[in-house]
Amino acid sequence: MDPRHLWLYGVFLFAVTLCVRPLGRYLTHVFNREPTLLDPLLLPLERRLYRLAGIHPQQEMSWQAYTGALIVAGLLGVAFVTLMLLLQPLGQPADPHYRPGPLSFLLALNTAISFATTTTWQAYSGESALSYLSQSLALTSQNFLAGGAGLAVGIAFMRGFSRRHCDTLGNFWVDLTRAVLWVLLPMSLVGGLLLVWQGVPQNWHAYIPLKTLAGAGQLLPQGPVASLEFIKNLGTNGGGFFAANGAHPYANPSGLSNLIGMLAIVLLPAALTYTFGQMTQRQAHGWVLYGVMVTLFCAGLGLHDRAEQAGNPRLAAQAIAQQESPWQSGGNMEGKETRFGIASTTLTAIVTSNTATGSINQSIDSDTPLGGGVLLINLLLGEVVFGGLGSGLYSLVLTALVAVFVTGLMIGRTPEYLGKTLGPQEVKLIALYTVIAPAVILPLGALALIAPAGLAGLATNQGAHNLTAVLIAYASCFANNGMSFGGMSVDSPFYHLTTMLAMLAGRFGLAAPILALAGCFARQGRRPQSAGTLPTDGWGFGGVILATLLLVVGLSFLPVWVMGPLVEHLQMLKGP
Repeated sequence: MDPRHLWLYGVFLFAVTLCVRPLGRYLTHVFNREPTLLDPLLLPLERRLYRLAGIHPQQEMSWQAYTGALIVAGLLGVAFVTLMLLLQPLGQPADPHYRPGPLSFLLALNTAISFATTTTWQAYSGESALSYLSQSLALTSQNFLAGGAGLAVGIAFMRGFSRRHCDTLGNFWVDLTRAVLWVLLPMSLVGGLLLVWQGVPQNWHAYIPLKTLAGAGQLLPQGPVASLEFIKNLGTNGGGFFAANGAHPYANPSGLSNLIGMLAIVLLPAALTYTFGQMTQRQAHGWVLYGVMVTLFCAGLGLHDRAEQAGNPRLAAQAIAQQESPWQSGGNMEGKETRFGIASTTLTAIVTSNTATGSINQSIDSDTPLGGGVLLINLLLGEVVFGGLGSGLYSLVLTALVAVFVTGLMIGRTPEYLGKTLGPQEVKLIALYTVIAPAVILPLGALALIAPAGLAGLATNQGAHNLTAVLIAYASCFANNGMSFGGMSVDSPFYHLTTMLAMLAGRFGLAAPILALAGCFARQGRRPQSAGTLPTDGWGFGGVILATLLLVVGLSFLPVWVMGPLVEHLQMLKGP
């Protein structure tokens, strides 16, 4: 690997690790209602919001009520965004450069569900389909609210481990309010200003007409871009203002803006490992979870970087130089920004495929087969590497619970995790959570590959590449990621309906058993550690988590998850 690539990856991981402890402590203070520096400004606003909404902040919820509130919030967001998109033409006076007409009902509903679930699956073409008002009011608001709701679920899950003989997990509306006011809003204000400093527009101006050097006419894009671009990453949403997403020079002007965006995606999910350690009073275990995340992250970086830097073997067979040099970027640069090269595009691809943020700064459809295969594997791992707000932490903890159960069976002891016992009810919920992903992704993918309506959207690609494209589409929708291969025509009733099913299952179908499991743990006491307790604070247990994760995901998806990339790679080596 090129030393300059290592330098970039090292700086990124160093910055993330440096922020884990202070940001994790801050999150603990916010959700435990302990004093913070922002309290004098935000506490009066919080109380006023509760009075207006009729919320009683001291009234806590059972896991059933918490799940119900999460679903209600999601449905309200879907209804609001759908209505806004259908009524776009009425907002024309407020848009100085209004271009699009109304969206079809299915496209509007699909877009609304994608933003209300933090998936931001974009079956439309960015700035050419939506108005300034739709982008800044409908979509940006959901970036805050849906991201805050995901963070609230993660915090409620942690409370299940920290509480004893308790039937409640907190108040969803309070957790959502504090997530938005104390966490997402202040960080977005700072991050948005950083993007404006880097050259990202933030205005309501009309597009500026100009002439190119060749004398052709061109329109210079404008709009409220910075306010959407930072929260899309911080809230692990990923839907870009422009169709080109992070590859557009006005959304992502420089290497520094790209690094800022990637840090925004990872910082909160990484810090939640420290928050989990604090809330469960097992700080060493929090660091073990963070170490597992970093290990898998580095493995993905190394594999993707190597695959893309090696370039296309067909070109190498024709003695065409693909090595990096002063005269060329080197490697497989098809579909990549020359501003970023292999290193920054690899960092972005690995960060966004590991999390619930499908933002991209390249065309991943142009990746080498093995490079694209790494992204597919990341999606199928289930957000255990940093992941989304809340979802990354509880996905990894669920893997740890499976590891505890398996090792408990091996030594003939009742499985325990952080003082909580894994009984029949808990094991059933863990099993349900584990099988939901293959039960959703595989049938939908198979349907798309045999149904005429599904095949009609795959006319651009051929052979094994289609299989990979379909798997990535449904895996990313289920993971609430939104990343997709190019070449798929998804603006059709078939893909609108099937991707909506995947997005809803990935959001609410996984949140329900997670909150039910948290409720089970909250009702338990806490068993004291003994000589027979499985140690979970050492790196040996981190290795057990890694092995369990690869085993569970491998058994679920092995028949298909390597088939497309492997066959395509063999075809590339063989040649036409």
